[in-house]
Amino acid sequence: MINIMELEKSDLSLYLVLLKELDEENNLTLHDSEELLKKTRQYPFYKVYKMVLDEIMVGTFSLLICDSFSHGGKRFAIVENVVVHPNFHRRGIGKEMMRKAIEIAGLNNCYKLMLSSNEKRKEAHAFYEALGFQKHGVSYQTEVIQND
Repeated sequence: MINIMELEKSDLSLYLVLLKELDEENNLTLHDSEELLKKTRQYPFYKVYKMVLDEIMVGTFSLLICDSFSHGGKRFAIVENVVVHPNFHRRGIGKEMMRKAIEIAGLNNCYKLMLSSNEKRKEAHAFYEALGFQKHGVSYQTEVIQND
């Protein structure tokens, strides 16, 4: 049975390894990730979930819920950093994670759940579409100048 629970500080080293599946250049240190976890816990709703099977972290996703002035003040949700460990692909773990994200968004009165995916990840796109996600609009991004 798969258990879904919030990520704990003690999970961060394994979490960083899983995130390498999405971003090989992720060079966040354990110390920096501990600080980031503290910071995100101050948000009204920013949670990182882990999927645990037989005491092994096999997947993860982050969920951010935001208030909105549109749609009658309803909230919207963003799911990010969706990863299933490669040794556990095609076992229904990703499907269960998305089901849980949708459920949590609904329980928090969200009118939509959004995600973005790198255009190169065609297999992931087929997965999301099989779950009922639809392409919507166009996504843009730009580099931001940081004041270090």
